[in-house]
Amino acid sequence: QVQLVESGGGLVQAGGSLRLSCAASGTGLSINVMGWYRQAPGKQRELVAAFTSGSSTNYADSVKGRFTISRANARNTILLQMNSLKPEDTAVYYCNADFFRRDYWGQGTQVTVSS
Repeated sequence: QVQLVESGGGLVQAGGSLRLSCAASGTGLSINVMGWYRQAPGKQRELVAAFTSGSSTNYADSVKGRFTISRANARNTILLQMNSLKPEDTAVYYCNADFFRRDYWGQGTQVTVSS
């Protein structure tokens, strides 16, 4: 059973930066497909950034050029560097792992951007 734990959310002013981290545990294998999603109040959960099965990256148009997804040195840990944050980036950010065709989700971390 894969468990995902996010950290790094918080409150920041518009134009500021935050870095989120997600660590997966429960397997000794490498998880290739991992990414970040977010859900704002009253809206559907949406993709923010992810590593695909081909090890390339995929970003939502709204975050391109501002957010960067990367892998940390620790196995099965991914990061999301968020720069030039906007109030519309306010949401709960969830880490996702697609492992052996099963979706795993973290508990979410709140990111709030004040104007």
